[in-house]
Amino acid sequence: MTVTAHPATATPSLRRRALGVAAAVLAPAVIWAIGAMAGVDYTVENPGQPAFVVGLVPVLIFALGSALVGWLGLVVLERLTRRRAAVIWTTLAVALTLLSFVPVFATEASTGAKVALSVIHLAVAVPLIALLPARAR
Repeated sequence: MTVTAHPATATPSLRRRALGVAAAVLAPAVIWAIGAMAGVDYTVENPGQPAFVVGLVPVLIFALGSALVGWLGLVVLERLTRRRAAVIWTTLAVALTLLSFVPVFATEASTGAKVALSVIHLAVAVPLIALLPARAR
C-alpha cells in the first residue's frame, strides 16, 4: 500500500505571510534600536502640535497594524480578483510606501531621525511586499 502525502495548499502561504508580518514588525524594531544606540534623537515636530518622541512601542504598533491591514487587503483582493490580486496589491503597497515618506520629510526632525524613520518605513514594506502575495506557479 502506497500513501502519498499532499501538503495543504494554504499552509505554505499562511507560513510565508506570517513570516512577512513577523519580519515587518521585528526589522523596524531592530532598526529603531540601532538608531537609538547610535544616538538618534527621535523627536519630531509638526506645525501646531507639541514635539513627539517616536518610541519603540509606537513603531511596533504601527508596523503590526500596517502588516495586518496589508494582509487583510490582500485577502480581500484575492477573493474579488483572483488572478490579478497580487499585481494590484503590490502596486498599491508600493504606492502607499512611497506616500508614507511624505510625513517623514514634511516634519521637523534631525537628519538622523529622518534617515532612521525612512529606513523603518522600508523595513515594514519590503518583507510584506516580498512575502505576502502568493508566488507565481
